[in-house]
Amino acid sequence: MTTTPTTTTEIDVHEDRLDRTMAGEEFVLAVVTATKPDFYKQAPVVAAARRKGFPCFVLHTGQHHDDLLGHGLVEYGIDDSVAADLGIRGGLTQKTGELMRRIETFTSYLDEHYPDTTVLPLVHGDTLAAGIVPQAWMFATNRLVAHNEAGLRSMSPSFDAQGDPEAFVEAQWGEEWSLNRTEPFPEQYDTFVGSAAAAYHFAPTDLNREHLVREGYPAEVEGDERIPVVGNSVVDAIEAKANADLDESVFDVYPELERSDEWIRVDIHRRANLLPERFRAIVDCVTSLVEAGHHVNFVELTATERALEQYGLRDRLTELADEHDNFLLTGLWKRHAHVYEFLRSGHCFAELTDSGSMQEELNYIDETLCLTARFNTDRPETVSEAGTNLLVPPTTGEEMEELVEYVYGNDTVRTRMREGPSLYGENVGESIVDFLAAKDDPVSFEWAHERLGFARSERDFEYL
Repeated sequence: MTTTPTTTTEIDVHEDRLDRTMAGEEFVLAVVTATKPDFYKQAPVVAAARRKGFPCFVLHTGQHHDDLLGHGLVEYGIDDSVAADLGIRGGLTQKTGELMRRIETFTSYLDEHYPDTTVLPLVHGDTLAAGIVPQAWMFATNRLVAHNEAGLRSMSPSFDAQGDPEAFVEAQWGEEWSLNRTEPFPEQYDTFVGSAAAAYHFAPTDLNREHLVREGYPAEVEGDERIPVVGNSVVDAIEAKANADLDESVFDVYPELERSDEWIRVDIHRRANLLPERFRAIVDCVTSLVEAGHHVNFVELTATERALEQYGLRDRLTELADEHDNFLLTGLWKRHAHVYEFLRSGHCFAELTDSGSMQEELNYIDETLCLTARFNTDRPETVSEAGTNLLVPPTTGEEMEELVEYVYGNDTVRTRMREGPSLYGENVGESIVDFLAAKDDPVSFEWAHERLGFARSERDFEYL
């Protein structure tokens, strides 16, 4: 059903959708989406809420909104659950300011029209929305939020053996890792500050829970669990697309992909990897791999497009594509199902990526190896615990190529990576909804005396 939103001071509210969800309810879940990863990782929660009859709507910040980047809302069937679109645009500073102001506008709207309903936002992962929406909501309402995929903290292995591929691989799999939360930026900042305004932290793994407990977040309060380990909802998204009836295959869109069973798919977008020395190392690595005969698909994302232009490297890649049939330069793949189709097709040897989500996805999808072009990772468990991932730090193009070639030519390493255990559970969306549905009185805010077991204070403290 198509609805016409009402514009309320720069935000669009679908009043009919909101009223169907909110009217007469005491407790409603607002699933927050902002960018592409939110669409497919939050969609399983929305789907589970629908199946279980738990009142839920989507609060979309509007950051990814066009037909390409915003397609996931439609692809995962949650576009008709969007009850409010905040219309956020611009750079980090502008988006931060707009989020703070427009969240306050929206909460005022809710307070006016649904004063007896408690709304609990559920943010996700390490997006800007995960960092800003929790504090904006808390400042506007004196209420905390919930956080899906909480506790992401970056770690690094020892680099003592870096430069010796065999020894460096063994160090990643066998030696201690240490915290290194400098990157990715601003994602590590977003997930860290988002935790401070969350009542419930849905941790993907025990490691994420350990990070949060070490930082002072209680695992439980008076028998009320606060950091349940639920897995990662990306596995639900993968399964949702596993049996999808595609009207068009990825091989219809890119027939060149059928030329080989050993493609290396490259997707790079993190800010740190757009630094000139790192980005040139990545392009050098890609060039060397292509010239050595490997089939490489370089996916040009918005950020990489800007970097190629800034550093004068676009002509180098277009010439590489013109001269080598084993090099394919493409834009962003619009349909997420096509990414999963390709990774499971047997045509892809490895993904050379700096994406956090891809490290999770390739822990679950064992047909394609994960090679992470970073010096640290916020999914270290995929390396140190599962062995399904390896860091290929962008030091120089030569060192990157040597490490990729080592993995490519080593059957023992390839087998170990493909056979590593899946870490992220199943039916995660349902686990989150079941957990929240059992909360008769979800935590809204806590003072120190309340966390210590003393009597709760009056919730309305606007005068403070």
